[in-house]
Amino acid sequence: MFESLLGKKLAWRQMEALREAKRALRGLTNGKRLTAVLLLLVQAIGCVLFDTPLSPSGEVLDLSGYELVFEDEFDGDSLDMTKWVHRGQGAAAGGYFADSQVFLENGNMVMRGEYLENGKFGPGWYAGMVKTYEDYQYGYFEMRCIPNPDNQFWSAFWLQSNHSYTPEISKGGVGGAEIDIFESMNYNRNFLHMNAVHQTIHCSGMEDDPTNGTGLNSQSVGVFYGKSIFQEYNTYGLEWNEEEYIFYINGVETRRTSFADGTSKVPEQVIASICLSDEITHEKYFKTDFLVDYVRIYQKSA
Repeated sequence: MFESLLGKKLAWRQMEALREAKRALRGLTNGKRLTAVLLLLVQAIGCVLFDTPLSPSGEVLDLSGYELVFEDEFDGDSLDMTKWVHRGQGAAAGGYFADSQVFLENGNMVMRGEYLENGKFGPGWYAGMVKTYEDYQYGYFEMRCIPNPDNQFWSAFWLQSNHSYTPEISKGGVGGAEIDIFESMNYNRNFLHMNAVHQTIHCSGMEDDPTNGTGLNSQSVGVFYGKSIFQEYNTYGLEWNEEEYIFYINGVETRRTSFADGTSKVPEQVIASICLSDEITHEKYFKTDFLVDYVRIYQKSA
C-alpha cells in the first residue's frame, strides 16, 4: 500500500519505519506520548523521502534468563591474549591491518588508524582488528565505545562466520552470516546523518536470491541515531537467537529481523575493527582512534 501511494520502490528499512510509525499512531490510545509519536512519524517520512536515520524506539533490553559469559573492561596494561586474537594481518583495502594498532590506554582498548613509515608491512596506512579467542553461537553481544571521528577509517563491531560469502555453505545465512552490530560511516556528513550508525546483515545463497547465486545478499537493517556518538560513550548490542536478530542502541531496540533464510545456526567470530577505505587522502600526520570501554557477551542460562 505504501509503495503504491508513493510511487516508488521502498527498501525494507523504509517499510519498517512506516510500519513502526503506524503502530505508534495506533498506540496513542494506550498512553503513548504524542510528542514521541510525532517524532517517530516525522523521522519515518524523512527515512522514506531522504533516507535519513531514525531514533531507536522499540522495546527496552531485558536480559532476564541470560548470564554473562565473556567480559573485558580493558583495565590492564596490555590486551589479554587469552580473550583476543589479532585478525586479518597484512594488506587490506587502502593499507594494512597490524597488531601494533590495538593497545590499552586509560581503561580503553584503543584501535588506531595512522600512517607509519616503518610499519610491520612497510610504509603505508595502518589499522587494527581483533576477534574473541572463542567463537559464539547465540546470545547478546554488547560494546560500549566511542567510534573514531573520520569517514576514511571507520569503527565497527560485528559477527562473522568463516563462510559468510560462500553460497553453498552460507545457505542464505543459516550456515553463516556477517552481522554488523554497528558501523560508524557517517562522520563529516550533514547534521541529519552525522550522529548515526549503520546496522546490516550480509550472507549468500538465499533461496530467493536476486543475484541468481552470484553475489552477496544484504539487508540494511537501518541507520540509527546514538547520542553524540563521536564524543560520548554509547552502547551497541545484538540479541541473536534461533528465530531472529534484535539490534539495540543504548539498550533500546532499533529493529528485529530474520533475514535472509533465517538466523545463523553456526558459531561466529566476534570482531572489533577500525576499517580502512580503499583510498585514504589524509596528510601523513593524520591519526584517529576508536575507543572501546568494554565488550560483554551474555548467553541463556542452562
